[in-house]
Amino acid sequence: MSDKQSKNEMTGRGGECDFKRKRNNDRPVDTSSPVIQAFQLFQDELDLKHNKHERLVKMSRDITIESKRIIFLLHRIVGAEDPASILDQALEKLKIVQQTKFHPVAMELQNEDPYQFIRAYTAGVQEYIEALSFYYYLKEKRLITLEEVQRDLFFNGPLVEQDDCKQMKSDTAEVKGDNSMSILITPVDFMLGLADLTGELMRLSINSAGAGDLDVPFSVCDFLKTIQTGFMTFGNLCKEVSKKMYTLKQSLQKVETACYTLQIRGSEVPKHMLADILSTATMSGPSHFAEDSLVDI
Repeated sequence: MSDKQSKNEMTGRGGECDFKRKRNNDRPVDTSSPVIQAFQLFQDELDLKHNKHERLVKMSRDITIESKRIIFLLHRIVGAEDPASILDQALEKLKIVQQTKFHPVAMELQNEDPYQFIRAYTAGVQEYIEALSFYYYLKEKRLITLEEVQRDLFFNGPLVEQDDCKQMKSDTAEVKGDNSMSILITPVDFMLGLADLTGELMRLSINSAGAGDLDVPFSVCDFLKTIQTGFMTFGNLCKEVSKKMYTLKQSLQKVETACYTLQIRGSEVPKHMLADILSTATMSGPSHFAEDSLVDI
């Protein structure tokens, strides 16, 4: 026991302090105090911000789920008898996501600083960009721009109830300029979404080759090289982009391995076995198949 504690016990100061502390805790709070009122306002503001953040997280989760479903739908275009119908279905679903998922997010962010809540919905935005850019590549064989993504997320007016479904007002309706809303798409989120696109393009090339379309892997390979060159111009933009760059490199290597396998051994492998051969090739790497090719020759 320290000298200070023993001294407090002898003088009774320790018990006196405990008594004063309990007495102060029992004292009623003066709600008319300006300080207490100020802290109550701070509490209300924080509660509203936290509730809005939780709502945005749930909306982002719904956007992610619907975007993944669109990506799965777009992969069905490989070997489809009517690819145009699949693209039309995907476009319709993308519009539904914009109207029923992103529009409520825009309403939540109206008159708010979007950078305060951007971490709450960034995952959904990246997955949506991945689905939208995948659609544009399949339809137009090009990379979507940030301006095009931002343009689709500009809304006029509030949501209206119609047939138990939330829909936007008609574009031809007259709406005040004050009702315009949009969702901020940062360049970083856009780049992260495009980096995820490379994985879907890699799957597209493998599935297409397995279905007998041997031209898709080579066109995808050239496209991925262009994307990688564009990413390399930015360097280490941020930690998230650096991680995606590693994934992009892996996807490109797998597509290059598939192209190498098709170029060297494609003529001697039956088409119905190409999918298995390419899957093994992408897992083993180009060096393994280079040795096999030399042995076969």
